[in-house]
Amino acid sequence: MRAGPSQEEIRRQNLGALLRQVHVHGAVSRAELTNALGLNRSTIGALTADLAAAGLVREELPKETGRAGRPSLVVRAESERIFVYALLIGVDRLVAARIGLGGEILDRRERQRGRGEFVASDVITPLAEFVNEMHRKAPEESTCVGTGVAVAGIVRREDGLVRLGPMIGWVNEPLGTALHEVLAMDAPTYVGNDADLGALAEHIRGAGTDSDNIIYLSGDVGIGGGIIAGGRPVAGHGGYGGEVGHMVVNPNGKPCICGARGCWMTEVGEHALLAAADRQGIGREGILAVVDAANRGDALAQAAVRDVGDWLGFGVANLVNIFNPETVIFGGTLRDLYLAGAAQVRSRLNRNGLPACREHVRLRTPGLGDDSSLIGAAELAFQRLLADPLDVGAPATQPAESTV
Repeated sequence: MRAGPSQEEIRRQNLGALLRQVHVHGAVSRAELTNALGLNRSTIGALTADLAAAGLVREELPKETGRAGRPSLVVRAESERIFVYALLIGVDRLVAARIGLGGEILDRRERQRGRGEFVASDVITPLAEFVNEMHRKAPEESTCVGTGVAVAGIVRREDGLVRLGPMIGWVNEPLGTALHEVLAMDAPTYVGNDADLGALAEHIRGAGTDSDNIIYLSGDVGIGGGIIAGGRPVAGHGGYGGEVGHMVVNPNGKPCICGARGCWMTEVGEHALLAAADRQGIGREGILAVVDAANRGDALAQAAVRDVGDWLGFGVANLVNIFNPETVIFGGTLRDLYLAGAAQVRSRLNRNGLPACREHVRLRTPGLGDDSSLIGAAELAFQRLLADPLDVGAPATQPAESTV
């Protein structure tokens, strides 16, 4: 039989739980921590003292409480001192941010790039420049505890290898290793799929904070999905799960870049809408031009919005029947498509979704806007620290999937 956890293991678990509370919920009082964690006041005091000694949190007197008696000290994350770098490699933009413990964006850089295939060095070099610029501006006493990277591709969880990035032309690209070497930092580098990380961020800080079962759909050129079930990310063996864009919805439909025919991404998304409306364009501007034309009475644009909205609802109904989520969130340019065709999405969901699965589902747009995947990359980089706050100097491994 396996022995029960030792006192030291329990202590470290409690330290992680307390730090996570402060990281996710912001400044909290000792009294609130006592209630949230189910620990006594003396234990909370000892844990807080350990985290403060490690430079992870600080305690301070609260502002005016209006209550009689001795106020409970407030525990606050050392956001300026402890941070991660979050990087986003999108189909048409690169973003880098320095994000402090507690989720505060301390510094940020962004660059638009042309669409199409490119080699890894085309993005690694400018991202490294962004990081170096931000690092020079960071306070001398501050510490980077990791780098998280969100990329539009199928990512091997264990080492950040991009197995396939069809929209950017990558096959078996060792992104994690290459970035870590270029950044030349002691802190580890983690890579994740952009939709998976969008789901993680929206669960922790966005439109899904009230849900433990979430589907986050991300769309620019392709369609990706991030799934949270029972409060945990669902990534499958190797981390390749969530490729919902390649769910076949129309066997006699259009050819897909993956080699199949009638994948969901061929019926929804930017290309499908523009083709149906017989318009040229690219990205959000192209989609919004079609939506604007539909609003002004253009019959072809209206038909295109209805058709794409119906296919969007068709796929959502399938996912709702399979995963039984509480919340479905439409990110990237799917946000614009959903808002334009919301009536068709809900109508198709009502027709195809099982009543027991669909009757409670909330359809939402991201609470974090276009930064969902970027914030998710930061959360990925923080997971190791939050799992064991006193062990950040140990050899790095890919963070385990965590509950929130």
